[in-house]
Amino acid sequence: MPRVNRTAVLSLLIVSSSAFLLFQLYYYRKYVSKLPGPHILSQTGHLTASDVQWKHQTFYSGAGISSSLQTVKKFLALAQRFGLPLFLADTAALTLLSHDALRQRDRLVREPHCSFLCTGRPITSFALHANLWKYEPGFLLAAEQKGFELMELRGEDPRLASLDTLSGQEIPLHFLFRLHGYIIHVVFLYERSGNYLWSGALRLRADADRSFAPFKLLDYGSHAGAYDRPELVLTVLDGLDVRIPRNVSRFLSEQRRARFLECRYRDARNFLQMYPDDVSPVAVEFRRKVKSLLHLAARTLAALNIPFWLSSGTCLGWFRQCSVISYSRDVDIGIFISDFSSDIIGAFRDAGLSLKHKFGKVEDSLELSFLSDDVKLDVFFFYEDGDVVWNGGTQAKSGRKFKYVFPPFSLCWAEFLELKVRVPCETLDYVTANYGVAWNVPVRSWDWKTSPSNVQENGVWPPAEWAELIQVY
Repeated sequence: MPRVNRTAVLSLLIVSSSAFLLFQLYYYRKYVSKLPGPHILSQTGHLTASDVQWKHQTFYSGAGISSSLQTVKKFLALAQRFGLPLFLADTAALTLLSHDALRQRDRLVREPHCSFLCTGRPITSFALHANLWKYEPGFLLAAEQKGFELMELRGEDPRLASLDTLSGQEIPLHFLFRLHGYIIHVVFLYERSGNYLWSGALRLRADADRSFAPFKLLDYGSHAGAYDRPELVLTVLDGLDVRIPRNVSRFLSEQRRARFLECRYRDARNFLQMYPDDVSPVAVEFRRKVKSLLHLAARTLAALNIPFWLSSGTCLGWFRQCSVISYSRDVDIGIFISDFSSDIIGAFRDAGLSLKHKFGKVEDSLELSFLSDDVKLDVFFFYEDGDVVWNGGTQAKSGRKFKYVFPPFSLCWAEFLELKVRVPCETLDYVTANYGVAWNVPVRSWDWKTSPSNVQENGVWPPAEWAELIQVY
């Protein structure tokens, strides 16, 4: 029997294995990568180990791609050709990408060949990072040549508005592309000085075609919005390359709470013409300290995942004059008691603030006050009580308790001192409750126990509990 040539056998095995591996790679690229389930790509363009859970293992037959997917496909091809920095911002499609939805995917699929971009709605929404794209009329012309109808909606650029000048320049805020009755909505996101992204409200002009799109179904445009800059990843959805937020759940949560209120510059200018701002060195230095303290408070509370809003005089300053009330001498913020954390005091101390006083308890009238560079930060905790919301106050020397009652309110984003910060959405109601109908008239002499319009006597702390409930440092 002839001896087996080991070298030849080894070579044959290597060639066979290589051919099999090449076949697997070809098969994946040609077929598996076209499957509808999302395939997250790393920066190198390959699936990473942590992304394997996203792979979908079933095939679909040769069913025809829906007209909605065809429209999205045609639009994305144009966007890629002209370098539009787009990402998928459609709430219905992104909801289908949540981890819970992926685990129940078979029950959520409406069409076997279009699992994520075919949501059953006549719209798909994309966001465009406006600062990364130079307005290109050629893109709009190419879209028209592909059969798309366009409605372009513009509005004033708020980044140019200030107390010194009001913006008259218009910028694109929304593109609506229509093809065969299907809408592609592109919402423009602009960088603002508070290091966040802003989208404008969609306002139709009097002569606009109100039948162009189902405007009430749009995810974006009912109000202006503010967003943190999302980290994006490239994925394949229903066979199409699409960028999506890496943290889909966080983006969806932000989108639900994104409403943004612009500062009332025109009214603020009118106010400051009647009551000129203090420009003395002392006032200028105070405003600088307030800005520094507010930014520090925002970073500290963000690390604890505790939302807060501008309250009392700080809120009045933003609403009335888009600035700090120089004679207020402190910074006021509000926090719902349901968001209280025992880590707050330690976190502020670690940030360099000293605790000035602690009044009340978590169950009743809690109030904290910190000191930084001779500027006080008052943290008021708000209690939801039926059809009202209130925060408490305590007089240290007598133990008297006070309650400040507000109508219920929700929270919106605003920009103040180059910071993205929350304010009560119903700001006028909030300010009026606290300062009365004459809130637009400056009052320099203010007694926190009697001056507020919404103050109420609320009893007295038992003397036996003063050591615990009235702490002054």
